[in-house]
Amino acid sequence: METHSWIVLAMTWLATLAILSKVFNYRHCQRTSPPGPKPWPIIGNLNLIGPLPHQSLHKLSQKYGHLMQLKFGSYSVVVTSSAEMAKQFLKTHDHIFSSRPVIVAGKYTTYNYSNITWSPYGPYWRQGRKIFLTELFSAKRLESYEYIRVEERQAVISQLFALSGKPIMLRGHISHMTLSVMSRIVLGKKYISGSLHDKSVSTVEEFQEMLDELFFLNGVVNVGDWIPWIDFLDLQGYVKRMKALSKKFERFHDLVLGEHIARKEEEKDFVAKDMVDVLLQLLDDPNLEIKLNGDSVKAFIQGKRDEAFIVPGSSVFLGQHQFDVIGNLVILPKFGHTTRGFD
Repeated sequence: METHSWIVLAMTWLATLAILSKVFNYRHCQRTSPPGPKPWPIIGNLNLIGPLPHQSLHKLSQKYGHLMQLKFGSYSVVVTSSAEMAKQFLKTHDHIFSSRPVIVAGKYTTYNYSNITWSPYGPYWRQGRKIFLTELFSAKRLESYEYIRVEERQAVISQLFALSGKPIMLRGHISHMTLSVMSRIVLGKKYISGSLHDKSVSTVEEFQEMLDELFFLNGVVNVGDWIPWIDFLDLQGYVKRMKALSKKFERFHDLVLGEHIARKEEEKDFVAKDMVDVLLQLLDDPNLEIKLNGDSVKAFIQGKRDEAFIVPGSSVFLGQHQFDVIGNLVILPKFGHTTRGFD
């Protein structure tokens, strides 16, 4: 009986200590945490995030300041909206905040986080960045691709010249030119065509649709990422769309790699002609800290190709090629009228 009383007393003390610890920790967090809206049970502040998350966060920052704390489901999130605070995260303490969150978009659209965009900060990420800087996008290699840019630029100028005097949607022509340039540089040839009659893998429209879906799914707020215990329900249907898109890109990449591997095996004195060839050579490089595999190659190809293909919505990249074209348009009469419809 006496033993039972001691057990009850001990349990009471433990429960009291647990409650007091919770209360003190909560008050400490209240004093040290940035301001922010009070979260709802389970969903946190996800109800305040609309279809355009950056606009929703901007509105909240106007109320709670340049540094605020939100609760996304089961996770606390700190949001900054000033240059000075961004500097603290991205420069002063960048080694702490270098990694990106582990969400399903990286799993299904970049070969299980094999792309350096979604891979966690560490040896693999550092090696991937080094490969991009020293192997794929070195000054010497980019200079060797100059003839491709010249040929494609001349091709689009010829197309515009043939259409002179008529209203032209300049964006479509520059988009097609950019797709062609990057397809030849990264993949070695034009796998994307502007005509249904060409023997290419897909048309510009079909491939652009895949890219639009890819960029959309990489930017959505998937509820399952923030409330893990309901992830399997896929309430918004995003995971299903990611898996379907992954299969489309997988077929495309398998075809590209298959052709490059076959050529590599056929040629005795193999010389890398494009970025896929370079990556395939690195597969056998014994000096790499972390050995690459097929998924790494596909993820690297997709990462650099897709970054360059953000043409319709990328004013910076589009502007680069627009100036290249306009600089050679002295042969076009009344060029001011040919840009009508460009937005």
